[in-house]
Amino acid sequence: MATNPTSEPTKEELKTAKKLLKAQEKVRRESERARLRITKAALAVELAAGRTRMSGHERREQLINVARHLFAEKGYEAASVEEIAQWASVSKPVIYEHFGSKEGLYAVILDRETRELLDTVSDNLKRGHPREMLEQAVYAFFTYIDEHPDGYQVLLRDAPAAQGSGAYSGLVNDIVNQCENVLREAFERFGLPVNSAGIYARSLVGSVALTGQWWQEERHVSKNEIVAQVVNFVWNGLTDLKAHPTLKTQQ
Repeated sequence: MATNPTSEPTKEELKTAKKLLKAQEKVRRESERARLRITKAALAVELAAGRTRMSGHERREQLINVARHLFAEKGYEAASVEEIAQWASVSKPVIYEHFGSKEGLYAVILDRETRELLDTVSDNLKRGHPREMLEQAVYAFFTYIDEHPDGYQVLLRDAPAAQGSGAYSGLVNDIVNQCENVLREAFERFGLPVNSAGIYARSLVGSVALTGQWWQEERHVSKNEIVAQVVNFVWNGLTDLKAHPTLKTQQ
């Protein structure tokens, strides 16, 4: 007998749903605690290092490392210059000497992480078999998230008011532009409308970027598995593109 789709869920269904939500929340909390443990451990290393004499370059890199950890954990507004200086075992004027202000320090970190992610993905958007190129680019994107959790978290957070918001959106747009150029060449080879490359580039990069944001928090899925799933979805969607697609429900 068919179940009425509008009927109320049974007690057993509600119980199962609650268990699932509870398990998902537990995984999320454990993932966040693990990230904070890594951050605090890294800060402890920088605190110990800060007590030794450093060259100007070494001190600058140490300040960047400390600030990146704190911006990732607390956000720009909550991470103070005093706290950054304390963890680096320096006085506040040292930070101002190297970066001018907290905003200047944040800008350096944002620029560095933006270039790192953009270069990582761009290096894998080279000529080659489209399927391999897609897999390499997606793998590179998730490798960045895996190896630079603090940097990626800084990119996802809101920028200070003076800088404006949307740093991550701007970065995604840069990747879209490069992806669009690659798709234009591919569409031309396969006889597809070149002027639609921008639409597909945004669909492609948007789906990968949103999945990356989700994976930043939900690390119960391995990198290889999530890359394989993303590539499977994207590639199988691209392999049967119609030159002039139409809607079936809007005739």
